[in-house]
Amino acid sequence: MSRLEQLLNLAKADPNDPLTHYAVALEYFNQERWEEALEAFARSLAIDPDYTAAYYHKARAEIRAGKRDVARETLATGMDCARRKGDAKTEREMRELLETIG
Repeated sequence: MSRLEQLLNLAKADPNDPLTHYAVALEYFNQERWEEALEAFARSLAIDPDYTAAYYHKARAEIRAGKRDVARETLATGMDCARRKGDAKTEREMRELLETIG
């Protein structure tokens, strides 16, 4: 059984765990399966809208999928979330990513 299959089974077993969906999304990202990655990141954020790392990686997938405008929106939302949570490191990483796409 592949790593992705294992993660999908975990997500099916506990559909309300944002970390599992995040892990699925990262695995799709690593396989360059952008749309599936975006869906999994969206599920993770639907469960936990304060999961700041998911915004950063979702925006990376959006950029790779050619969705720069959507990535800018994702980053803006993520930076607001990170600021509210006092997560300066993730906010800085998102700002730096935003600067790379203009």
